[in-house]
Amino acid sequence: MSEAETLYGEAHIRRYRETNGEVGHIWRHGAKILLLTTKGRKTGNATTSPLIYERDGDRYVVVASKGGAPKHPSWYLNLEKNPDVIVQVKGDVFPARAHTAAGEERERLWKLAAQQWPDYDEYVKKTDREIPLVVLERV
Repeated sequence: MSEAETLYGEAHIRRYRETNGEVGHIWRHGAKILLLTTKGRKTGNATTSPLIYERDGDRYVVVASKGGAPKHPSWYLNLEKNPDVIVQVKGDVFPARAHTAAGEERERLWKLAAQQWPDYDEYVKKTDREIPLVVLERV
């Protein structure tokens, strides 16, 4: 197993930043990772999460799956309150605005995301909540 495949959490974020994504952009099973920085809804502090992503043209798509847990991940709750975020894809760091996809957009993008990480379709079966699909657009 490569170094990138063993990375998780803060170690993943640190190595990704140190190497501009050379280590950490490609993760387990070839999944692509970006770093999403949100503003804490309670603390106001910046919090960064490494997330699997897929591209939709110039936009980036991430899934608030939390492995099918019953509650949304903290990063999603943060961007619900403040959709202005910072995204890093490899060495490219930029401001973005997040929105939760709905309807036909969500259906189309879910298929795209599930091609990148097929486990998303399994996570849906583990939870009663609708797993949010988030679109990140450069501003």
